[in-house]
Amino acid sequence: MTSSTTTGASRAAAPPAPGARTSARTPARAGGAASQLDSRRQWWGWLFLTPFTVVFLLFLVVPLGYAFWLSLHTKGIATGGVSEFTGVANYVRVFTDTDFLRGMLRVLLFVLVMVPIQVGLALAIALVLDTLATRLSKASRLLVFVPYAIPAVIGALMWGFLYSPRFGPAADVFGLFGLEAPNFLDRDLVFGSLVNIVTWQWVGYYMIIIYAALRAIDPSVYEAARLDGASNRQIAWRIKVPMISSSMVMIVIFSLIGTLQFFTEPTVLRSVAQGAIPTTYTPNMYAYSMAFSYSQFNYASTIAFALGILVFIGSYVFLYATRKQSGLKS
Repeated sequence: MTSSTTTGASRAAAPPAPGARTSARTPARAGGAASQLDSRRQWWGWLFLTPFTVVFLLFLVVPLGYAFWLSLHTKGIATGGVSEFTGVANYVRVFTDTDFLRGMLRVLLFVLVMVPIQVGLALAIALVLDTLATRLSKASRLLVFVPYAIPAVIGALMWGFLYSPRFGPAADVFGLFGLEAPNFLDRDLVFGSLVNIVTWQWVGYYMIIIYAALRAIDPSVYEAARLDGASNRQIAWRIKVPMISSSMVMIVIFSLIGTLQFFTEPTVLRSVAQGAIPTTYTPNMYAYSMAFSYSQFNYASTIAFALGILVFIGSYVFLYATRKQSGLKS
């Protein structure tokens, strides 16, 4: 009885078989293999990011750094043609430059007029197309979006022809009623002409964004509202618009930034506007003129950075004021 008990105890205390030891170490080895696999994936990820990183650094970060360095220096006859560090002196000059300030006031006026028109038209068109379920809806979306697919330079040239008092169709159209066609490119009307061109080109893009946000809303919300007796107008203004407020804030930011950097359309139309659009019409045009007409690259870089600072401040203030609608604050 005692010997059998001792034999059983020795068997119970015997070390595990080699196969058992191998199976005990398997989780550690599996963990090491998984970590090696993750490390390899990370290296492959960095490898695929390398081309973008190189392009990003060479064509964005480096030029921005060089332009900022230029903005802190002055080069001209007064310095003997040698670049001289002047610190923020160029920025003080910019923010006291009447041409720059007039250009900023002009683009702010464009913001006050053009942004509400663009956003309002895009919202109205998107709401109408969202209620249509026919082939007309698809064709209408395409027709509204097509102007955005046209390059800005081509669109401005086309409208320049349409506005032309000599070659455009305005003279014939007004002549049918015995009226003289106005010159849409003179000093009094060029502002509205530019607003029309930019609105025509960008409303389709903003409409697509709003339309996509509307299509993401659960249709059961509309069904519940109709069961409660809501009309189509009430559904549109009290349900649809509040539920896409974040998308509305986004397109307003896009429109705000684009308008403050107004450049292409007035530059293209300047050659046919007969002096109605000076080189200082917008800050970007002013910077371009100073750089490539007067070779004042330092001051042009300062104008560009000053405009960027103002755009950043304006965008930040708007985002902060609409942080609840944009979802930045719960």
